[in-house]
Amino acid sequence: MEFTAGGRLRVRLTPADVGKRVSVRQLTGGGTGAQKFTDTVGVLTSWDKGVLLITRRTGESVRVPESALVAGKVVPAAPARRRGPAADFQELARVGARAWQPVESEPLGEWLLRAAGGFTRRANSVLPLGDPGTPLDEALERVRRWYGERGLPAYIQAATGAEGTQETLCAELERRGWRRETTTEVRIGALAAIGDQDAGEAAVSRVRLDRSIGSIGSIGTDADPDTGAGTGTGAGAGTGWLRRYQRSGVPGPHVLHVLAGGPSVWFASVPGPGDVSAAIGRCVVDGRWAGFMAVEVDPAHRREGLATAVMTALARRALEEGASAAWLQVESDNTGARALYDAMGFAVHHRYHYFRSP
Repeated sequence: MEFTAGGRLRVRLTPADVGKRVSVRQLTGGGTGAQKFTDTVGVLTSWDKGVLLITRRTGESVRVPESALVAGKVVPAAPARRRGPAADFQELARVGARAWQPVESEPLGEWLLRAAGGFTRRANSVLPLGDPGTPLDEALERVRRWYGERGLPAYIQAATGAEGTQETLCAELERRGWRRETTTEVRIGALAAIGDQDAGEAAVSRVRLDRSIGSIGSIGTDADPDTGAGTGTGAGAGTGWLRRYQRSGVPGPHVLHVLAGGPSVWFASVPGPGDVSAAIGRCVVDGRWAGFMAVEVDPAHRREGLATAVMTALARRALEEGASAAWLQVESDNTGARALYDAMGFAVHHRYHYFRSP
């Protein structure tokens, strides 16, 4: 269907454009007050029963009645320029998956079902990077059954906001009652700029780097006995790192499996009082990419530059291994972390969302 306004073609959209990025203008307000124009840009994810559904980069769905349309057209799939390294969605999704590996996984067509005893949604959700090889409803039933057999809720991780992301899948999940629970930004930046951060060399020198998490209770053998400082490759990050990490209670083998998995994993820690680190971080080097995760600071030591020092030390190690680009993930409501990463030059590449089965 095409619409005209004032004798001139203004809306150049049809249901055949579902799946494309569009820009539309609608007239809102009706009889409740002054009318105004509202613009929406996003992927046209459905056109059904006189209503267009448009999914924005943030994952928000906007319903636009045909009767309210005054203009609309297909627009380029992605902005021409982005800050940060050149990257596409598929590459970043696969790099991210390798950096946070589940205990068990099973393919479903081009989807990957992942489980790790419930430790983090990332390791206990479906990564859908293509066609499941079966009709969607059958695939979703298989997903529910697979996670149910493991006593886990069924989650699907689906992305929006870049060329090749999964706006249509997000809309189909919402249509079937799957609830979007959280949204996470995937950010990218130049690695050298992070290694050059003005973190203060004294703070950076306090950061200890370890190649492994070690066993529960291990302390590592190469730190200074008085300060805990050092940059060696001892037995592992040990209890201080694990006790600072806020994503688990008593870490079992499944937690250590996920944390230790990845192509080249580094753990950073800053000694704190007692046997709990004042700050920690994790970095996985994978080809040109260095991924930063688990950056946490003791609330009593915030605003001391420890998070920056941890990331600077990890970035320098990743540069030595040949990486040149950086990525990280941060939940959209974590304003403090987002401000830190803004200052470091990280830019949002896309967002992903966890949808939970009804």
